[in-house]
Amino acid sequence: GVGGGGGGLPGGGNDIQWCFSQVKGAVDDDVAEADIISTVEFNHSGELLATGDKGGRVVIFQQEQENKIQSHSRGEYNVYSTFQSHEPEFDYLKSLEIEEKINKIRWLPQKNAAQFLLSTNDKTIKLWKISERDKRPEGYNLKEEDGRYRDPTTVTTLRVPVFRPMDLMVEASPRRIFANAHTYHINSISINSDYETYLSADDLRINLWHLEITDRSFNIVDIKPANMEELTEVITAAEFHPNSCNTFVYSSSKGTIRLCDMRASALCDRHSKLFEEPEDPSNRSFFSEIISSISDVKFSHSGRYMMTRDYLSVKIWDLNMENRPVETYQVHEYLRSKLCSLYENDCIFDKFECCWNGSDSVVMTGSYNNFFRMFDRNTKRDITLEASRENNKPRTVLKPRKVCASGKRKKDEISVDSLDFNKKILHTAWHPKENIIAVATTNNLYIFQDKVN
Repeated sequence: GVGGGGGGLPGGGNDIQWCFSQVKGAVDDDVAEADIISTVEFNHSGELLATGDKGGRVVIFQQEQENKIQSHSRGEYNVYSTFQSHEPEFDYLKSLEIEEKINKIRWLPQKNAAQFLLSTNDKTIKLWKISERDKRPEGYNLKEEDGRYRDPTTVTTLRVPVFRPMDLMVEASPRRIFANAHTYHINSISINSDYETYLSADDLRINLWHLEITDRSFNIVDIKPANMEELTEVITAAEFHPNSCNTFVYSSSKGTIRLCDMRASALCDRHSKLFEEPEDPSNRSFFSEIISSISDVKFSHSGRYMMTRDYLSVKIWDLNMENRPVETYQVHEYLRSKLCSLYENDCIFDKFECCWNGSDSVVMTGSYNNFFRMFDRNTKRDITLEASRENNKPRTVLKPRKVCASGKRKKDEISVDSLDFNKKILHTAWHPKENIIAVATTNNLYIFQDKVN
């Protein structure tokens, strides 16, 4: 399996050791706002890795080709294409600035030589085509090589234009712009397994689009109350099932996940299934509602499970069982006693994402202090690793980190009170076929891979 023996966790005979491969981005500590990474996504083969940032740019990295034979450099990605996907706009009717920040990127499966991806900011979704050019036409009849037009009366002979090789150019061009369909901020886009349609979700509504049609979309979920003062929950994430094209889920700020079937009715206001875990009364606190809000939901590749991330935990649900998750993993339980200060500094509203490895055996999500966590579903072991420039020589094995919640600290442990809450890993991605992961700190992208002996 992709997870290898122990899926990347300590112990066991053939466990993965994760090691540093690369880090992208500026070294200095003063971070330019525009460079803050806001989304990270591998394409379906894992050969391309896209990041979006607050400045509205998309940067695509390509896995090193030549060295694919040398297994230790599989985790090397180089810039393939960079383009400005969105620009800042101003909504004059509402007197609102629409920021250019890229909220999500989703790749379409490759059908021909070109690659396609969807990128969205708060309001507008764009379909981009990324294509390669390594030949150019020469020998036009009506224009010179430098592009100046010739006077047709001076053309005395006809010549046949030919293609000549040139340096590789990667071009990104917007093929479709899907605008004006969302009153609220878009938080999710998800491509259907029919590869013809996709959904986009904002705080209160989910729309269904056809990839070829930009001037209309179909509203499939609307939870907006007639009176906005009665608003009690918002949609936080939505995703299509990986192989059942009529099924999608959306999560809410109240900690519930609704599974909907588009065959049942045109407007999916009545869900087919509601996944919700009753609250443990012993953990009840002023912050219960805030920390139960779901920040991400992801189907497993197999389509049998889904994973949700809330502030303190990751839960795995079997789609056949609604009343409780089949697995719950504590991401940073030591923060439960610190919720008051996390509320005061607004960290309690951070939206952490989560991802599956290629074989659904290991899940990964981020935490504070540039820590990220992996949970092995088979062995039930977990590990905390750190993305930092300290140990960034290629093939340096990452040392597991331990956080000491209280009492006496052992020498290699980190005290909760010394964690840096400004350094957080919200976005991570796992190569669909290999043990290569991409982890975004504020403005740097780290790539790690398993150590091949």
